Amino acid sequence: MSSIKKDPLRLALIGCGHIAKKHREAIECFQEDLKIVAACDANPESVKAFSQGTSIAPFFDFKELLSAKLADVMVLCSPSGVHAQQTIAAAKAGYHVVCEKPMAVRWKDALDMVEVCERENVRLFIVKQNRFHPMIQKLKQALQQNRFGKLYHVHCNLYWTRPQSYYDESAWRGTWAFDGGALMNQASHYVDLLLYLFGPVMEVQTMGGTLARSIEVEDTMMLHFRWRHGMLGAMNVTMLTYPKNFETSITVIGEKGTVKLGGVSMNECLAWEFSEEAPEDALLNASSEAVGHKKIYENILQVFQGLSSPLIDGREGLKSMELLIAAYRSMREGSKVSLPLEL
Repeated sequence: MSSIKKDPLRLALIGCGHIAKKHREAIECFQEDLKIVAACDANPESVKAFSQGTSIAPFFDFKELLSAKLADVMVLCSPSGVHAQQTIAAAKAGYHVVCEKPMAVRWKDALDMVEVCERENVRLFIVKQNRFHPMIQKLKQALQQNRFGKLYHVHCNLYWTRPQSYYDESAWRGTWAFDGGALMNQASHYVDLLLYLFGPVMEVQTMGGTLARSIEVEDTMMLHFRWRHGMLGAMNVTMLTYPKNFETSITVIGEKGTVKLGGVSMNECLAWEFSEEAPEDALLNASSEAVGHKKIYENILQVFQGLSSPLIDGREGLKSMELLIAAYRSMREGSKVSLPLEL
């Protein structure tokens, strides 16, 4: 796999909406080593606002950006439904790619993204920044130390709100082709966390519906899981909570321990009980702030400096993508779906 030895690494951001601002904040933490040289959006006002007062070159057409050869890496903050075609085009033009979640809305598209990037010998990074939240890392450490003993059950809740006005802001929102529903879009990070923490799922069964919003996709879904190692789990997702985001939580129940992380953004430790105490428990904060995208770019920089391997590459991204697709198949067919999916 090729790498680049440039100082700074040149980045182009595609899509200049809310999530692009999060990327920009993270990139600015590494000003000596990372530089945004271009931004692209089909909406001229968005690009102008994003690049105003900077040396960032504005583009309104993705193909023109690729032809300009200004950057080393394309950062996709565009609608999910165009991630695949943009990744494939960028890879064929010789660019490395950083792709926001979800990496695609179709299973075959995600597979094609990985295959083309590997064939063209370019890097594909998938953004899963929630893995690096301090609370999640503490929970991961406890699992690795086998402090729970045998794992029995995990439950994850995502009680958020997205009013109709949110979906009406852009025609692509709330569509199957470009966005996906509450699970694919808003909950995909937490599906990834379940796999990151507990490993492969053996089967999933779901029920979902569009209960209140005028959109193509679901605004509410319930999921049940069975892990390969025997643990059972559940997940509740809704975008209908009144009047604002209410809870993002995960509860883990094991033979020797019970943990609950909660709060609006899973930034509070609500329970941390184990049969045996550990020295690090005294360092556990009642709440902590997310590190955002900073850890993602720290890893990207280290990869291109030859100091690290990618923490979340395309093949790692496929794991949560597969479970998302299986969940939608289950909702559509009204039956349990086994994993891995047959290709």
